[in-house]
Amino acid sequence: MPLLRAWDRLTLTAVPSAVSCARAFAKFTLRWWDATHVMDDALLVVSELVTNAVTATGPKTTTPTWTDIKAEHILGVQLRVVDMHLYVEVWDRSDEVPGTKHPAADAEDGRGLLLVEALTKGWGTSRPPVGGKIVWAELALSKPPTLTVDVPPLPHRLPAHVRVPEGKAKDAVATALMQRVLEGVRNL
Repeated sequence: MPLLRAWDRLTLTAVPSAVSCARAFAKFTLRWWDATHVMDDALLVVSELVTNAVTATGPKTTTPTWTDIKAEHILGVQLRVVDMHLYVEVWDRSDEVPGTKHPAADAEDGRGLLLVEALTKGWGTSRPPVGGKIVWAELALSKPPTLTVDVPPLPHRLPAHVRVPEGKAKDAVATALMQRVLEGVRNL
């Protein structure tokens, strides 16, 4: 019977700096879980999925200011370990389903999901009841994570300009990602 071993999530504003914040969150979380053996692949997957979410739902200016950011410019990142599998899940408000592209040799983008496909056991999308989409990727673990339950994780410290304010938008992220956890638990 599959066992949900650990999960953690982070809500970010969909701006370019969200990618580095999501990578820092993933790095810290994987270290805490003692799952560093998948660190390099997981960080690349996080980077690609968050970059796609920022592109899909972030402000359309290259260097957004605080006045450009609205409630819809939000995304969520969740890491989950079920048995010997790490799931990287990224929620955004866009309904547009991503797909792999076949870019020309000199193209500057379009290879992200090809990399995700090459590094993972699989990837896909799901539609949570709150709307938007969750793009997920599954990585195999070579050993189960070890958690020290009496040592809580350090608080996530993020730059002020990428923090998401409390409210309906942040609640939508938590609801969408929690739905994905519950789907996984129901399938146990």
